[in-house]
Amino acid sequence: MIVNALNGLVYGSLLFVLASGLVLVYGLRRVVNFAHGAFYMLGAYIGYSVAVHAGFIPGIIAAAAALIAVGVALDLVVFRKLADRDPLVTVLVTFGVLLILEDFVRTVWGTGNYAIDPPALLSGVVQIAGAPFPIYRLFIVLASALMAGGMVIWLRYSRSGLWVRAASHSPAVAAMCGVRTNVLGPLVVGLGAAFAGVAGIVAAPFLSLNPSMGAEILVLSFVVSVIGGLGSFGGAFISAMILGQVQAFGIVYLPEMAALLPFLLMALVLVARPQGILGKKV
Repeated sequence: MIVNALNGLVYGSLLFVLASGLVLVYGLRRVVNFAHGAFYMLGAYIGYSVAVHAGFIPGIIAAAAALIAVGVALDLVVFRKLADRDPLVTVLVTFGVLLILEDFVRTVWGTGNYAIDPPALLSGVVQIAGAPFPIYRLFIVLASALMAGGMVIWLRYSRSGLWVRAASHSPAVAAMCGVRTNVLGPLVVGLGAAFAGVAGIVAAPFLSLNPSMGAEILVLSFVVSVIGGLGSFGGAFISAMILGQVQAFGIVYLPEMAALLPFLLMALVLVARPQGILGKKV
């Protein structure tokens, strides 16, 4: 029971980091970024390629740096042109970016699965309630908490973070006060992409690498964002923790329904509260 709960915490932590990027981009650009899963996948592959030659920490740094560049480029070329466009257009364009990046990964790395071992320092196990639990999974929780905490501190206490919050709350008023969303856009999308990329390489020893991993995790990240309320970090945290537990216990006790449980949960929440747990009514 305790091990299942810890596995749910690990998975929920990863989902929250990924959903945070979606929430951040949606708040500023009002774009539901379906390419976000590709950032996760690309970060995992780039980090893997560096890690097998230079070590795990350089792999994390390489994933973050590469995905910042990818995010900034996509914002300049794609996302800023999608502002105030029909939502269907943004879905189709960002989903197209996902498919392009998936094909890129298949071309460069092939279609097979890759696995990477955790660093030697984190490769052991600890006894929790009499059951062995991998140290690396606890590291995932710690790394996710540090990333999320860093984002919260940046948004609350830095000048650029306050500008992002202002522009997310009311773009028109923020613009009247001199906040330039076209300058903040590349920063926000680059940061969101970096979070996804780092989550990808951090998750690599926990999960396997394959070209479809981005689409798979994207669906659950989107479910987290919808349940929590689009644009709400607090809602994303609550829903990610709930969904992590639902997945962990569902796989054990309801394996034949485990894949459906996140969507059933989303349907129940939306029926009871259409704007999500902490979302605002429109």
